[in-house]
Formats: sequence, structure tokens, C-alpha cells
Amino acid sequence: MHWLTEPSPTPSEPHRVAAQHRQATLTKPIGALGYLEQIAEQFAAWQATDRPELHSVCARIFAADHGVTRRGVSAYPAEVTTQMIANFLSGGAAASVLCRQREVDLEVVNMGTFTPVADMPGLQQRSVDAGTRDFSTVPAMTEQQAHRALNAGAAVVDQLNCQLFIAGDMGIGNTSSASALMAALLGLDASETTGRGTGIDDERLAAKTGLINASLSLHSAHLNSPMHNLQCLGGFEIAGIAGAYIRAAQRRIPSLVDGFISSAAALVACRINPTVQRWLLAGHCSAEGAHQQLLDTLELRPLLALDMRLGEGSGALTALPLIESALALHNNMASFAEAGVTEEN
Repeated sequence: MHWLTEPSPTPSEPHRVAAQHRQATLTKPIGALGYLEQIAEQFAAWQATDRPELHSVCARIFAADHGVTRRGVSAYPAEVTTQMIANFLSGGAAASVLCRQREVDLEVVNMGTFTPVADMPGLQQRSVDAGTRDFSTVPAMTEQQAHRALNAGAAVVDQLNCQLFIAGDMGIGNTSSASALMAALLGLDASETTGRGTGIDDERLAAKTGLINASLSLHSAHLNSPMHNLQCLGGFEIAGIAGAYIRAAQRRIPSLVDGFISSAAALVACRINPTVQRWLLAGHCSAEGAHQQLLDTLELRPLLALDMRLGEGSGALTALPLIESALALHNNMASFAEAGVTEEN
């Protein structure tokens, strides 16, 4: 597993500076396009060119079931995970619609569901086990399973040929796992990291929060490293996404991070390998209450804040047009000299 800690390349600072210089020549006051200018500069550094472009985006939805769902932490039954896999691939899910709209290459990665999923076009079978165990009673996965899930995420990225990677998630109960991971990694009480997920009521939210706090106490002696935290509290899809983010950074592929689940996976990835952070961009801040704190910890500024809380990569996919606009403006606006416009005194 030595690959996990191999540093990612450093984005090209000379190309970032060249992009900044170009921005200063365009027919607008410096900084007038706000964060869109910084996005273009970041892509310039990632692509090592002062004229970055975005022609190929790949989205992979990592799906898995969680043993903790048996404790009633979600408003939906566990079988929805496998049902949604079929929905993604038949084109009926939000992520499917957005990928068609933006011409994004979409596949689903089965990381381990309670019931088997039949082979179908666009589905990668990388099941670690038939769902994780209930982390409120035992560690969610073994060390070997955690390694397999991380390796599976890396293998998914090794197949990619794209300029931007989006990881989506699907797994009933995975906000419980993400909330527990965030609490363990940041030393927080579950009340600070736990939200309503699929829309649970106050009574179930209180029970969910108490369950996560009890689980943190149960595993406290072992929550001493990112890997152990992942093993005790994580989900196979969260581990797969973490492995994917690490490998993408190592391959110079930036990742557009989606919502709370994907951000929890990003936190795991960055704690395992801090150099991953420089290859991340936040697509949005979700309605899940702790997501903004996660983004602050990761030092990521979201492109959107629309109260979305669907997952699937939907927030990141919705943010894609902003990136496309940022790059189009950077590449296609006229300079003051080209337009014959008088510059600022």
C-alpha cells in the first residue's frame, strides 16, 4: 500500500503566473470576474498551460451498502442502493441527466451491496464484500477490506483519460459513516457533524447522533490514524472515493469534489496523503450542516451553494458550467490591445 503516500506532482506555478498575467490584459478591471479568474488560473497550473481547456470529464459513482442502516439511521431502506444503481445506468437519476447534458462520461462502481447486482453496461464490479458491518457494534471493515476498497478506487482512476474527475456516491446510511469519520478525524462531537441525510425527523436525528457518539466511544482506542478511522467507521464507497482522489492527484487529474460524503472521503484522502489537497476543487456546499466546516478544513471554496443534498456527484456536475465559463472567458476575451480599448491609468 506504499502508493497511498506517494506525493502528487506540484501544479505548475509558472503557468499559474502566466494565466494571472493574461487576466490582467483582458478588457475588464483586474479581478472583476472574481473567483472565475482564480479557477482559470488554477486549471492553468494543473494543465501546465496558460490557456487551459476542458474537453473531457469523467464521473464515477461509487455505490455500497452500510451495516449501520439496520439501526434505522436513514429514511430509506437499504435496498434503495441497488435500485439506484439500475436507475443511474438506465438514465433516470439526477446524475445521469446532468452527465448527458454536459456530455460527461458516466459509470457506476459497485463497491459492495447487500444483494448482488447483475452485470450491465456502464457498471464496474469491484465489490469488496456484501456491504460493511454495523460500525455501532464492530469495525465497519477489516484492514484487508479497507486496503481493497482504496485499491479499487485507484484502479478506477487508472482507467481514466480525462481532464477532470468527479466522484459521486450512493449508499443508504452513508451520511452516518461520513459524519462519524469527520468527528473522529477532527476530534468533534457527533452533534457537530451529524445532519438529516435523506431527510430524517428530529427524533431519528437525535438517535442517529447518539448512535454515532456511542460508536466513537466504542472504537476510541483504535481511532489513532486515518486508516484506522476508515476501517472502524467508513464505507466501501467512501474508501473507494478516497483512493480515487489520491490516485487522480498522483496522475495530475484534478477532482471536482461533490457534497458531504465526497468531502469526507477527500478529508480521509488528504489525511493519508496531504499532497492530494492541491488537486481538489469544491463543486458546491450542500445543505448538510457540517459540510461547510469540512470544506473549511480542506481549504476549499465551493463554486455553488444551492441547498442541494442529493449526492451522486450532482452538485459537482451542476457546477461544471461555471468552470467552462471561467475557461472560455480566460481564453476568448480580447485584450485591451486587441480590442483597441484604453487601459486603466
